[in-house]
Amino acid sequence: MQSKASTPNQYVAQLPEDRAHAISKLREVIQEHIPDGFVETMSYGMIGYVVPHAVYPNGYHCDPKLPLPFMSIASQKNFIAVYHMGLYADKSLLEWFTEAYTRHCTTKLDMGKSCIRFKKPEAVPYILIGELAGKITAEEWIGMYEAGLKR
Repeated sequence: MQSKASTPNQYVAQLPEDRAHAISKLREVIQEHIPDGFVETMSYGMIGYVVPHAVYPNGYHCDPKLPLPFMSIASQKNFIAVYHMGLYADKSLLEWFTEAYTRHCTTKLDMGKSCIRFKKPEAVPYILIGELAGKITAEEWIGMYEAGLKR
C-alpha cells in the first residue's frame, strides 16, 4: 500500500490510531539512533531514510533522480513493515539481527530479504529497531551499495 502523503507527518495522520502510534514510535526511535548523513523523507509511498544527493550525488542507480534508499517504515494492509537494505547487503548484520531478535521478541521472526513484518503493532521491538538503525553509517552504506553494484 503506497501512500500519496507528501510528508511523514501526513503519512502518520492518515493511519488508524494503533498504526499511527506504532509508526510514530518507530520514527522516534530511528531518528534517535540513525547516524548523521541520512535524512527522513517520503520514498516509494513510505517513510524513508535515505542518503541525500548532497551526500551521495549519484543517487539510486535505478533512478538517479532519487536519493540512495537505506531504510523505510510502512503500514501495510496486514502488517507494519521495517525495510532495512543493510540486512540484505551485510550477512554479519543479518546474523546479528536474527540472533538479537530472539532476545527481544517472543514471536517468530517474519522476514523477507530486507523486510521485517510485524502483524501486531504492539509486537514491534522498538529498542531492537533503534539498535539496527544505528549499526551502519551513511559512508558505510554507500560503500556496501557501491560494492554490490560492481558485482
